[in-house]
Amino acid sequence: MTHHATPPEQMTHWLEVAVRAARAAGAVHLAHLGRVGGVRAKSSFADLVTEVDGEAERVIRAEIAADFPDHAVLGEEEGAQGEPGRYRWVVDPLDGTVNYAHGYPVFCASVALEQDGERVVGAVYDPTRGELFTATRGGGAFLNGEPLRVSGVPTLDTPALLATGFPYDTSGERNLAYVARVLRLGVPLRRPGAAALDLCNVACGRMDGYWELGVQPWDVAAGSLILEEAGGRVSDQAGLTTPYGPMIVATNGALHAELLDLLRDGE
Repeated sequence: MTHHATPPEQMTHWLEVAVRAARAAGAVHLAHLGRVGGVRAKSSFADLVTEVDGEAERVIRAEIAADFPDHAVLGEEEGAQGEPGRYRWVVDPLDGTVNYAHGYPVFCASVALEQDGERVVGAVYDPTRGELFTATRGGGAFLNGEPLRVSGVPTLDTPALLATGFPYDTSGERNLAYVARVLRLGVPLRRPGAAALDLCNVACGRMDGYWELGVQPWDVAAGSLILEEAGGRVSDQAGLTTPYGPMIVATNGALHAELLDLLRDGE
């Protein structure tokens, strides 16, 4: 989708709000870490939704509303709010809820802005590492202000380091066949448990590729833009350029075709 060029100061303002919102959510995470109360089951025992999710989403929405009260917001906890228009913020107040509830330090806040359906700004904040990943469409990707680039790993057997994820319900079994294919090739595989950070880890070269079935827009909106702006590639299982398909496949670019081949159905 093409736009009239967005003035740089407008893009800067959007990013400032995204960063402010993500940092505010991260402060909520740290304030409650290790003493999480009010854990309730959402879809299953493993899908731990805490009071922290709700509080973190409230502070994100407040930061956005302070500058852009007329923008729509899609968030994991409270769903879609505001009139659908040109601008939609897509936010995950706490990605890695189960990790968080167990005190396992792999979780983050993810804040993205879509303009006319295209991701234009993204911020992912990992409060336990103090790492802030940011990107603007056409403006590059950064980690704490330093430019990011994907790895140069050329093939899966280099070996590449890959990540995947599993849903909290029993549908995760669909992914086991893909996992088996990867492991049979001798490719090391991780399952950190926070999709936004998986994408950022590929963006900064700590990992070379990632795939997952059934992720939601708020899991991947910011991280996928950060990865693309770092020189990586994001697609669905068929290779179409979207982070919002039934499967997300994200790589340093060099590995993309090879990983897609491996993740094809019916092989």
